[in-house]
Amino acid sequence: MTGIIRIMTTLHIDCTFGIAGDMLLAALIDLGADQAWIEQSLRQLPIDSFRLSSERVDRCGISARLLSIQLDEQTSHSHHHGHHHGHGGHDHHTHDHDHDHDHDHDHDHDHDHDHDHDHDHDHDHQHGDAHHHPHRPAGEILEMLAHATLPERVLSRATALFTAIANAEGSIHGIAPEEVHLHEVGAMDSIIDIIGVCLALENLGVDHITACPVPVGHGVVSMAHGRFPIPAPATLELLKGVPLSDFYAPGELTTPTGAAFLGVLVSRFGTLPAQTPTRIGYGAGNRNPRHPNVLRAVMFDPDTRTPSDQDEHPDDTREQITVLSCQLDDATGEQLGHALTLLMEAGALDVFHTPITMKKSRPGVLVTVLARMQEADRLERLMLIHTPTFGVRRHICHRRILERHIETLTTPLGDIRVKVGRLDDHVLRRTPEYEDIRRLAMTHDLSLSQVLEHVQTALPQLG
Repeated sequence: MTGIIRIMTTLHIDCTFGIAGDMLLAALIDLGADQAWIEQSLRQLPIDSFRLSSERVDRCGISARLLSIQLDEQTSHSHHHGHHHGHGGHDHHTHDHDHDHDHDHDHDHDHDHDHDHDHDHDHDHQHGDAHHHPHRPAGEILEMLAHATLPERVLSRATALFTAIANAEGSIHGIAPEEVHLHEVGAMDSIIDIIGVCLALENLGVDHITACPVPVGHGVVSMAHGRFPIPAPATLELLKGVPLSDFYAPGELTTPTGAAFLGVLVSRFGTLPAQTPTRIGYGAGNRNPRHPNVLRAVMFDPDTRTPSDQDEHPDDTREQITVLSCQLDDATGEQLGHALTLLMEAGALDVFHTPITMKKSRPGVLVTVLARMQEADRLERLMLIHTPTFGVRRHICHRRILERHIETLTTPLGDIRVKVGRLDDHVLRRTPEYEDIRRLAMTHDLSLSQVLEHVQTALPQLG
């Protein structure tokens, strides 16, 4: 399996009893994601050797998939560590929490939960291998992703997830995100969880993700700075903007990694979408408490959406994006330029503003941002902070883009990059990169049109 099963599908995460990274990955594999392809893709990364396996278990009468990760002998441990979390099996670190998280980046805890989870701690595993998880700086993980050859959307989602976790930890500890050391989340099994889930989503062709409100559990966690109630600080920081449910059970039901998936990847919270379910997967936690210790993932047929969900009928070459907009009549040129630059640097697909006439015939501008689904919340927040607007509108739309790649063209003035656009294997257009045109114009003291003449003469050599 080397490609996407299908695209333009909706996935609903039923986290009624909580969420953790390994449970979500197990549910996606149970749903049909190719476990062998996920493992093979992960092995392309510069990480420790490991083996991914899963088995079926019973949780309150529900058959679910339980995931295990075996590392090499020096760091080996599986996800079958006996957590006492509220739903178990989270993020592979089976802690017997009685909540001794040393969140100050040296955490030893004996949790009392039902899921293997992924906090920034060193865990005393019930199975007796009390090994130390490596501390990995956020920058190191992001650098690894920047040089990886995985699918573009996998890298985009994984980068957004690790960035969100680093920002949350940085906010809690009062340090810059790039200086954050992701302890447990930086450990091997959690890296596999996060990137593995992104690979599974890509393998299933998931574009739009919804989820139900999530519970956090209850209890107290002991940390280096004192005792804190559940949810732990990093988890709660990542759950900003995520609706919580009132399901009441002891222990930590949602882990930081689980919270990151909800906060970064989910575009809508609520009940099941008004579509036709086609496949269902169940991921299990390690423990078997009184409630079903499972996470359910539901896939929907994209061709059976209700008219209210369906602005158009996309084919498999289209993708969903979020369009954010606000109108301004009191922004200075400096504010507008600064905001648009920040939005582009933050990962917007495109940013533009359009002159408009507002009420009382006041001149204004309409700011429009095109964003990937998983980045919409973050970009929306930037718009609210860095423009004078009192509100940002959003809607989902579909776009069809040409298959694109960059080729290098050699001209008498020097090399230049050319963007090539294809449709159904036919080249429709070739567009020289503006920055390269400008560079050659400045280097040779020529006008842009003179450089473009040289480019047009050389273009046939691209074939």
